[in-house]
Amino acid sequence: MSGFLIADREEQQCLSISTSVRTAYPFVGRVSWVVKVDEWNAMEWRDTHLHQVMEVMRLVGSYLAQAAMIGDVHRKTERFIPLPDGFGTEQTFTVRDPSEGLAGLFWRNIFGPPFVRMFGDRLLSLPPGTVQDLGDGLVLVQPYELPTQAMTPEGDAAEDRLITVLGPECFYDHAHHHKPTRVPELIPPTR
Repeated sequence: MSGFLIADREEQQCLSISTSVRTAYPFVGRVSWVVKVDEWNAMEWRDTHLHQVMEVMRLVGSYLAQAAMIGDVHRKTERFIPLPDGFGTEQTFTVRDPSEGLAGLFWRNIFGPPFVRMFGDRLLSLPPGTVQDLGDGLVLVQPYELPTQAMTPEGDAAEDRLITVLGPECFYDHAHHHKPTRVPELIPPTR
């Protein structure tokens, strides 16, 4: 990937736009937005964040947005495999992009039409307070209130409960290192 990064003076908050070496749909790049954790505790900030992410999704025609602690992202999307000679490891990815399925659930998961179709009525079966129809074909799935609840036994259990309802076949199997067997049908958006 190549792209650019805009960071504040302390390099604690940044916006990154990257292009992929794969130039064909469905995955042509990534937008990453990093903020300090202490910002996430304010309810007003979380509401504003949700609105801003939805606007960026609409602007770029994205069908998926996920917000999480960076450690949670790394543990679900990266995997280190021992080298055959026994010295060192090789980094690989659980899923390269959403066309291969989902690496897991994060604090906030905003699913667009391809994912909404893939999950179907299962979205309606999620516990109250964990799912919200945002309009325009977008649905928010949020296992817990704060991103800092990720990587805790309670947070992991909440994610597992929702994955069980949505369908484990749609997510990377971290215990057995299997890719999802059910993936969304991604068709280019019309503009």
